[in-house]
Parts: sequence; C-alpha cells; structure tokens
Amino acid sequence: MKKFIAQTYIWILLILLYAPLVFIAVFSFTESRVLGNWTGFSARLYANLFTGDMQGSSSLLSAVENTLLIALIAAAVSTLLGTVAAVGIHHLHGRTKQAVTFLNNIPMINPDIITGVSLFLLFVFLHFSQGYVTVVLAHITFCTPYVVLSVMPKLRQMNPNIYEAAMDLGATPSQALWKVLVPQLRPGMVSGFILAFTMSLDDFAVTFFTRGTIGLDTLSTFIYTDARKGGLTPELRPLMTLIFLIILILLVVINVRQAKTKRTV
Repeated sequence: MKKFIAQTYIWILLILLYAPLVFIAVFSFTESRVLGNWTGFSARLYANLFTGDMQGSSSLLSAVENTLLIALIAAAVSTLLGTVAAVGIHHLHGRTKQAVTFLNNIPMINPDIITGVSLFLLFVFLHFSQGYVTVVLAHITFCTPYVVLSVMPKLRQMNPNIYEAAMDLGATPSQALWKVLVPQLRPGMVSGFILAFTMSLDDFAVTFFTRGTIGLDTLSTFIYTDARKGGLTPELRPLMTLIFLIILILLVVINVRQAKTKRTV
C-alpha cells in the first residue's frame, strides 16, 4: 500500500508539472487567440513567430533578443567573477572562510523581490540611469553566487598542491591559473554558466525593478505586460513549446553522454 501511494503521488506530481506544458504545446498548433479554444490544426503561429508576421511582433522579438543577450552577458561575466571568487574563498581559513561563504549564500536564499527592490534603491542612490546597463549589472549580481556554488566542489576535489607544483616548475601565476586551475575547474565553470544563464532567463522581479521606464522588455516582463492587457499573444505558445523542447533535448544529450562516460570508466 505504501508503494502504491508513493507511486500515485509521484504520478500526480508529474501530471501537475507537465500537463500545462503539454496543453500549451497542443494549442500552439491552432490559430485561436484564446488558449483552450481549438479552431483546427494549423502551423500558422509557428510561421508567424519565425517570419515576424504578427501583431506586436517587433516587441516580442525584441524581448527575446534582450533576454538572450542579457543572459549571455550576465552568465559570462558571473562565470568569470564567480570562478575567481571561489578560488579566493577556497584559500581562506577558519571563521573568515565561513563568514564569506555565508555571505555568498545569502543572495541565493533571499527572495527575488527583495533583491530587486534593494538593487533599485541602490541605483537610485547612485544616480544611475536605469536601463540595459542596470539590468545586466543586477543579473550579474544575483548570478555570481550560483557560479561560486558550482565551482567550489571542484576546488575541494582538486589536488591542493597542483597549483604550487606548477609554480615550482617555472610557471607564472597567470600560467598556473589558466593552464592548471582552469582545466581542472572547467566542469564546474560550465555548470555555473548554464545555471547562471538559466537563472537570468527565468528572472522577472529583479528585471522589473531595475529596467527603468525606457521600455526595455525581457521575455518575462513582456509576458507580464501582455497579460495585463487582457490576454497573451498567441505566438507565445509556440515560443514556449520550442524553449521547452530545446531544454529537453539538451538534458537528454547531457544524460546520454554522462551514461556513456560512466560505461567507459
């Protein structure tokens, strides 16, 4: 009975998680502007999405472009900063290391809305003109701790004497960093980059409070504004479906490669 209840609970949870995604995917193949109203099979929404032949197409495409560009910049910079910070934290000792690690964890536990309001007040205090730059800086700020968290386990697994050994063999500090440390930390850096990229794509609260009033939209703020108008742009349905399929394919490829690596080992 316990096994049956556990399996039933898991299936109910999976249905609740994935039913909306399947629902959106199904209704992305109909032209109806109202979600849930099937007017016949059609791929017109997908064609509109790629050709830009839709109402408000420039706004949606601009939001997607802004989202990807901000996420790429934030992920790249936070990966660099987070890796350097992780190396620094790793070489600290005692209470100093515990204190810095604790401070690094606070932004991840902190609710997004508090982070967004705090950064908004900071930019106002510093008289920063809010827009693209402030959004990128805000995303780098909350993404960096996740990179630190991803790189730290690789530092613990690494031989602690390998850096000093490279220095003893004549390498300069920069050579030891890029030719010894970085290859060892690369899996953690890649994981941190992907996590930072995903967090930036998914963010709404921080972006909403730091974008200012210049009309800058990411995908999340575009959807929020669109919903307040009384409905969602139909082309969002194929867009959400494509994003889900891309992520699903990436996960399948990563899992297959990991399974092959374990077999060879």
